[in-house]
Amino acid sequence: QVQLEESGGTLVQAGSSLRLSCAASGHPISNSAMGWFRQAPGKEREFVGAISWSGATSRYSDSVAGRFTISRDNAKNTMYLQMNSLKPEDTAFYYCAARTFVFNSKLYSRESEYMYWGQGTQVIVSS
Repeated sequence: QVQLEESGGTLVQAGSSLRLSCAASGHPISNSAMGWFRQAPGKEREFVGAISWSGATSRYSDSVAGRFTISRDNAKNTMYLQMNSLKPEDTAFYYCAARTFVFNSKLYSRESEYMYWGQGTQVIVSS
């Protein structure tokens, strides 16, 4: 069983940068593919980005590509989401997710492909 806890969400101005963290406990994430999703008010949850178990590969949605970067520190059992050039449309609850026992570099972009989820952290970007 993996427990995930996001942190770092807050209110920022447009153009700012922010880093979210996703701390895992209960199971090492070193063999887990991980991802970030977000849900804006009144909208369905959407894929933000994913990172392979080693951190060597990653993928992003078109809306955040070039502005957001996912990284991970398996020794600290933590994943990060660096968000730059934030826009008001980035306002959402951000969730991290994990898929355990992944032994290749495959990336996952569907919610159904992840087994564990955090409770979310809220990011509000003011214009």
